[in-house]
Amino acid sequence: MRYQNATAYRFLAPYLLIFSIFWLWPIISSFLISFQATRTVPWRFAPSFNWGRLIGDPAFFNALKNTLLILVIQVPVMITLAIVMAVLLNSPLLKARGLFRFAFFAPVVVGEVAYSAVFRLMFNLDYGIINKLLNSVGLPRIDWFSNVTPAMAVIMIAVTWRWAGYNAIILLAGLQSIPQDVYEAATLDRVSKLKQFFYITLPLLKPIIVFCAVLSIIGTMQLFTEPFLITERGGPGGGTETLGLLLYRQGFRSLNFGYASAIAYTMAGLAIAISLAQLWLTRDPK
Repeated sequence: MRYQNATAYRFLAPYLLIFSIFWLWPIISSFLISFQATRTVPWRFAPSFNWGRLIGDPAFFNALKNTLLILVIQVPVMITLAIVMAVLLNSPLLKARGLFRFAFFAPVVVGEVAYSAVFRLMFNLDYGIINKLLNSVGLPRIDWFSNVTPAMAVIMIAVTWRWAGYNAIILLAGLQSIPQDVYEAATLDRVSKLKQFFYITLPLLKPIIVFCAVLSIIGTMQLFTEPFLITERGGPGGGTETLGLLLYRQGFRSLNFGYASAIAYTMAGLAIAISLAQLWLTRDPK
């Protein structure tokens, strides 16, 4: 038995070595850098330099507010939409279900740069299709990228478009794992389809919904591409800057690696804390 374990670890050794060099060590190194003042030469150990700045930095709290705003509004809307899409995809009345599943999943495989450019064109003030549709029904044009609220709405719409179908496919797999005899028994008891959805489907789908919500929370805390490309680096005036964009600005434009590392660990801590809180709130009562 001991020999078999040794053999297994020998096979794992190349992976563990690569993992340690390219994953584990950067995580440890980044944490250590967060306690150093990296704008001086040489770098010096100053535990309160970056973490103290974090507490009093208006730019950090602005990015945190924007990130949490997207999290609170966009994630529930996206998960709700994904549930509806999954139920429709699971319906036996739907024809060409394979085609629709591919269509809903396709946005995930579209390049982030390409789809961001398309969204920026769609919401353009002068020749965007969205403003043309508004004009066609007698509504005024909206300058989507010059005001904070419309710009934030565009980001939420873009993120929802990209990831709703992905979550719907995961939820569809959960729906298909629910035994059909449960629904048959409910039908025999003359339970309406609406009640079946709320009292059978949703409770049995709860672990998958929580899983999708946790993934969405982690993804939102790292949101970078959409505010960087669609609203031009968090514009207007930092109104759509997220924590991921602030990290990029500090680390790769200002070369303030210590402060960027502190932001990164704050993002990770917030994602873990919110996810754990959600798991605790949605736990099954004993």
